[in-house]
Amino acid sequence: MEGGSNRGRVVPEASVTPQSYRDGMAAVAGHVHLITTAGPAGTSGFTAIAVASVSDDPPTLLVCLNRKSANGALIESNGVFAVNALGADAEVLAETFAGRRGLSGAARFSVGQWTPLATGSPALDTALVTFDCRVLEVKPVATHTIIIGTVVGLRVGDGGPALAYFGRGYRTIER
Repeated sequence: MEGGSNRGRVVPEASVTPQSYRDGMAAVAGHVHLITTAGPAGTSGFTAIAVASVSDDPPTLLVCLNRKSANGALIESNGVFAVNALGADAEVLAETFAGRRGLSGAARFSVGQWTPLATGSPALDTALVTFDCRVLEVKPVATHTIIIGTVVGLRVGDGGPALAYFGRGYRTIER
């Protein structure tokens, strides 16, 4: 096998710690998303990398977030959320919704231009794509909550490069 000399270090099963796991996950690139919700329980949003397609029939996706975050209960109470895939120029938005710019809750939406979707969830006008979702299932697993949503609508943006997170930093992925 070509290029097989760089095999890295094997971590035995008993030695996989939260830190070694995070170090391993730093080697996995992920698209940066803003997860938003609005409804009777309130308006809020957060930055997420852990977003995945579940099925295309019916269109279903999942989002993972830390159970310490109040956003999970807010999404569950509202019953709706949107997944906004960020373009490469949206690092300030990613940092804002990650809580690193001093804003929380609805105040985070003062950054960027937003339009409500059919469910009422905020859609970022410059997102590469936004999926409008209704909560299908919420499942706590270890330190996180998995929110599974049925996609009831989507809005595709104008294209452009994507904002990814890799090696503990933001990166640009060209189309």
